[in-house]
Amino acid sequence: MSTDEPAAGGTPEPSGVDLARVALRAAREQARARGDAAQQKKQARRGGLRSGARADGRDPMALGAAINRLITERGWEAPAAVGGVMGRWPQIVGEDLAKHCVPERYDEDELVLVVRCDSTAWATNLRLLAPQLVARLNEDLGQGTVKLIKVNGPGGPTRRYGPLRAPGSTGPGDTYG
Repeated sequence: MSTDEPAAGGTPEPSGVDLARVALRAAREQARARGDAAQQKKQARRGGLRSGARADGRDPMALGAAINRLITERGWEAPAAVGGVMGRWPQIVGEDLAKHCVPERYDEDELVLVVRCDSTAWATNLRLLAPQLVARLNEDLGQGTVKLIKVNGPGGPTRRYGPLRAPGSTGPGDTYG
C-alpha cells in the first residue's frame, strides 16, 4: 500500500516529512520547557527578580509574600486569623447554627468575639455552646486568642418617629420612671 492511499481507518498515514515535523515540534517544546526551568533555577539562585544590581526593598515579590510581610509588620496576625474564622464560620460551628448566628466583630484588646443571633432561642443555644466553641476557636487560632464569646440576640424594632412625638421624649419608656 502506498502512502497516498488511505489506511484502513479512512485517514492517510503520515509521511516521513510529517513525522519529522511532529518530532521537531515536540523537541522544541521540550527544549523550551527545559530552558524555562533553567531560567527559574537561575533566578532562584540569584535571589529572584531584582530592580537593580543588588537586592533591596524595591525588588518585586509574590503577592502572598507581600501580604504576609504586611500582616507581620503591622501586627495583624490575630485579627487576620479571626477574619479567616469569620469566613469559615459555617465549617466551624456547623451549617444549622451558621444560618442563625453570624460573627459581627472581634475585640482584639478584650479578646472577645461578638456574635449576633436572629432569635433568642438560637442566642440561648449559642450561649450554652460557647465554652466548646471557645475551645475549638483557640485550637484553630492558637491558645488565648478568644477568651469569651459575647452573644447578642436580635435587635429590637426601630423606633418610628411620627408627627405625634413630643419633643425631648425618649419614647414610651420615659413615662414610667
